[in-house]
Amino acid sequence: MSAPARFLAALGFLSRLAPARVLPEDDLRRLMFHLPLCGLAIGAVAAAPAALGLFAGRPQVQALLAVALLAWVTRGLHLDGLSDVADAAAAHVEPERFWSIIKDSRCGAFGVAALALALGAQGVLFAEMFAGGHWWAVVWAVVFGRACAVVFGLAARAYVRPGLGGLFLAGASAPAALWAAGAALAPALWLRPLAAAWAVAAALALLTPLRRLVTAAGGVNGDFLGAAITLGEISAGLGYVLATAP
Repeated sequence: MSAPARFLAALGFLSRLAPARVLPEDDLRRLMFHLPLCGLAIGAVAAAPAALGLFAGRPQVQALLAVALLAWVTRGLHLDGLSDVADAAAAHVEPERFWSIIKDSRCGAFGVAALALALGAQGVLFAEMFAGGHWWAVVWAVVFGRACAVVFGLAARAYVRPGLGGLFLAGASAPAALWAAGAALAPALWLRPLAAAWAVAAALALLTPLRRLVTAAGGVNGDFLGAAITLGEISAGLGYVLATAP
């Protein structure tokens, strides 16, 4: 499979922007490399209304629309991962119990709370970006979130569990992580260097407990990847706000 074909396959795996496909295991393991570019496409869709001037002067409305588009384009896949991990972590007493909750399609109180906090955080932080006239920062946040997932996948790859998400995570190689980090940080270092620094600090603060949970639960799957993406997006938003604070 060519690189463009793998990119489209990754985009179809993570969003509605390309057709979903059934892929051989070897191809699935090579899709992690394309997460930052997928983030660029997904982020562009989320930020497009504001970039085109829709609801100009109303950053809260623009942010609400961006959050809704982000959830729709990704089929809520990453939010579902975050809620599953939150539910399982809250009730975690032993690995077997943890993974039985992860596989449960029902959403518990802690999952709902995690979703509310994540969506609220995205809305508030995106509104700050739009208020500053920086719609590009929303695109960057989406790219940064997917880069965090690749780096997180590399850090947790030794604990990958069998399954579709596990095959995807198994492709989190050192070259893929280096490329993802560069793709996420280079634009911010050029446009807002302080935002990049604060975003990295926020990501470390939010993703370190998630990585510790991998060790405690004795495994990592696609739900962790979704959680890492959402927490990475929030980290970028926090970085932007801290860098632009008066």
